[in-house]
Amino acid sequence: MIQPPIPKNELERITDLSEFDLDYSDLEANFKDLTLLAAKVAGTPISLINLIDSFTQWTISAYGFDVDQMPREESVCQYTIMDDREFEVKNLASDDRFKDKSYVKDTPQLRFYLGVPLTTANGNHIGALCVLDYSTDKTLTPEKVELLKIIAAEIVNRLAALKIIEGLKYKLAEAKETQKRVAHDIRGPIGGIIGLAQMISAQGDDNQLDEVLEFINLIQKSGSSLLELADEILSENAQERRLQKDEYNLDLLKEKLEQLYLPQAVNKNISFEVNIQSESGKIPFSKNKILQIVGNLISNAMKFTPQDGKVRVSLDVLLENGKRYLKMIVEDNGTGITEEKIKEILSGQASSTSGTEGESGYGFGLTLVKHLVEGLKGTLQIQSQLGKGTSFTVQLPQK
Repeated sequence: MIQPPIPKNELERITDLSEFDLDYSDLEANFKDLTLLAAKVAGTPISLINLIDSFTQWTISAYGFDVDQMPREESVCQYTIMDDREFEVKNLASDDRFKDKSYVKDTPQLRFYLGVPLTTANGNHIGALCVLDYSTDKTLTPEKVELLKIIAAEIVNRLAALKIIEGLKYKLAEAKETQKRVAHDIRGPIGGIIGLAQMISAQGDDNQLDEVLEFINLIQKSGSSLLELADEILSENAQERRLQKDEYNLDLLKEKLEQLYLPQAVNKNISFEVNIQSESGKIPFSKNKILQIVGNLISNAMKFTPQDGKVRVSLDVLLENGKRYLKMIVEDNGTGITEEKIKEILSGQASSTSGTEGESGYGFGLTLVKHLVEGLKGTLQIQSQLGKGTSFTVQLPQK
């Protein structure tokens, strides 16, 4: 079996990718013009934008080929991220690394491949822009390859721009929350003014202080107007309290996980389910790094779970000691992990191992999870029995 290539800076590479905090299922509209442009430049029927994490190649935009993901070890682009240069294969069917891949020997019988790495400002290759053809006679001039590199640079620029935009939307959401708090805070003092004015007004009838009463009436009217305005602001905020761009709730997270990882389960004939463990399905929480954390745990669980096995995800939002937490549990009935291996994972020194079906391991998925969880001030717990399965529990504090 041919061992998959692993970049020397793999941990830095996948950490850099995780900083974009991407939802791989929701990017097509941002990049479809660039995949079309790449195909036209290369004169090929197919072009793809692929991002590669610890376990999976995610196709975030595709032209001419219906694909959204595949195991990393099955991809050609895993070789493209190994170097700064383009990676070209004239005939995939005659290359020992690819001749037995389903997309080569079966439909659509791809032959020509050329990929250029997607390189971040930190110099890490997080994926590839590739063009493919059914013919072995395809040749791309150096000028066309350079144009593809320019498109690849624009893809990375757009990813960075999307990250900035999400940050700005988060600040806007915070501003709206500040508006809500201000409206809430002014209700108390205004209510007090109105109550005081009413008391003075009641006493003033006996004193017949017409001028004072008139003034107090003005205070009452002004105070009432401000109170109505505050109520209006609060009402608008309550009506607009939909999920912000930087938020998930349990219902949406469940939907995302099923969309992204059910294909992997079906491919390996594994039962995969996502359950919400409370009535808190609508409570919003930060989506920061959530898909990267739980996604790596799910892919890892599927890797070590045999056919006809089970992978289950449990989601919950808890309130403990006045603090809110997002709790995610990923369980499988796979091969299990030794105590020594658990210590390696928790110390960030886990090494690669093969899955139940010979899936290649890259050794950094769980290390990345630990890094991300710690960065969010959360906790990671692992329980396992050899031959019976493993349970990963992540708990992340929320505002």
